[in-house]
Amino acid sequence: MSEIVATPPIPIPPLAKASGTKPPAAGAPAPIGLFDRAIRRITSVWREMASSVTSEEDEDIAAQMRSCLDGKGGEVSARNRAAKLAQAYLALDEAGQIEFLRTLAGFDSDREAVSGAFGAVQKAANPAELASAKAKLRRVLEPPRMRLLTQFTTIPDGMKFLVDLRAFLLAVRKDDPLLGALEADLKGLLANWFDVGFLELRRIDWASPAALLEKLVGYEAVHEIRSWRDLKDRLDSDRRCYAFFHPRMPDEPLIFVEVALVQGLAGSVQRLLDQKAPVLDPRSSDTAIFYSISNCQRGLSGISFGNFLIKRVVEVLSHEFRNLKTFATLSPIPGFRTWLERKLKDADAALISDEEATSLRTAAPGDLPAPETAAEALAIILGRRGWYRDPVMLRAVEPVLTRLCAAYLLNEAAASNPRRARDPVAHFHLSNGARVERINMAADTSEKGLKESATLMVNYLYDPARIEDYHEDYAGEGKRNASTTVRRMARGRA
Repeated sequence: MSEIVATPPIPIPPLAKASGTKPPAAGAPAPIGLFDRAIRRITSVWREMASSVTSEEDEDIAAQMRSCLDGKGGEVSARNRAAKLAQAYLALDEAGQIEFLRTLAGFDSDREAVSGAFGAVQKAANPAELASAKAKLRRVLEPPRMRLLTQFTTIPDGMKFLVDLRAFLLAVRKDDPLLGALEADLKGLLANWFDVGFLELRRIDWASPAALLEKLVGYEAVHEIRSWRDLKDRLDSDRRCYAFFHPRMPDEPLIFVEVALVQGLAGSVQRLLDQKAPVLDPRSSDTAIFYSISNCQRGLSGISFGNFLIKRVVEVLSHEFRNLKTFATLSPIPGFRTWLERKLKDADAALISDEEATSLRTAAPGDLPAPETAAEALAIILGRRGWYRDPVMLRAVEPVLTRLCAAYLLNEAAASNPRRARDPVAHFHLSNGARVERINMAADTSEKGLKESATLMVNYLYDPARIEDYHEDYAGEGKRNASTTVRRMARGRA
């Protein structure tokens, strides 16, 4: 399961191996991307609204923004001007859009008004004057661009427009202080508007609208959905998919999680997603495995929903299936291979024991020069194509990799914070109140799994009775809870 990582904006290509009962039909032309269809629909609506704006307002971008702020006319006029401004933005190329945003960012607080209001606060002679002066200071501190941003929410699909606007800002702001200030303002607005209390949890299944299922395919960020058959399998009776939606974006998932109902902890994502595997009766399952979680909106980056989503889904599944006793993930370890290779390059003498070194040298491919060190032997094996299918190599590598992985997850800290786990997915689950339960060898043998974690995956356990305790341990003290087995491995014991 991935840390919540946003996928790129759609368009979504047609599925390569379309099969099953969902469109596209055989021989049908490739569908227009969802993003293209949405833009065509939105701009058509906005064009109609903008057409009612009087010609004298047909001025440059800055003048249009001032017209929006002046608020001439009623609510309908205000919406039409906002639609005209949004339409103008979408019609620009990238350079034009950046200049548009810099112009918008220029509508900042009035320096003299702020200075005067601050002076009034300092001179206030009594509590009543102080309260009034502070209220005025708060009003003048709010930049006019905040009102402009808020006006976009009054037009159709205006909320989605702002979410995508922030996604673009995140990509282009760099060291530009104006764009940085605008992005910070917009993030604050979106954080309020997308508070978890406003979100709706919905189950996505095979009966969901085809357009929503197509978005699910495009937004999947962890394990690619390769065909309609693959998608259908992930939505079968022994699977569940849940997503958060916002009432102003009812057709756009914000974040979704895929769940497999199985017996016992799952230790291989390839087996979990095997289309030939029999469908299990969910009433006989005792474990819910969260195997993929994806953010869908890049513009909501930094606004966390994942912890609430997992807890809500645990509650829903517990109510639906009384037989479920275990709630866990099957998660990638995206930073492990990079960390391991750096350690091997440093040739740390304490990295590999003498017994492990002997086993690794024996298992190293015989068609290559004999490795001089244990670290070199391990690097040679991991560089061998298909090494995980060789029983001798796998037997030699497994105790080394699982032990080092346990140490990586429990002991290695992020550069920015010594109390934070170095691995981003570990940080996500530990901060949500999970514990490191089990490390699985040969759990993801895809190219991505080999590249990121040398095939390893980890089960994070969510114990409903301990979630809050584990969350407090990690958030307060940086304590990383783990099973006895994993903790012993991290200490270098079998």
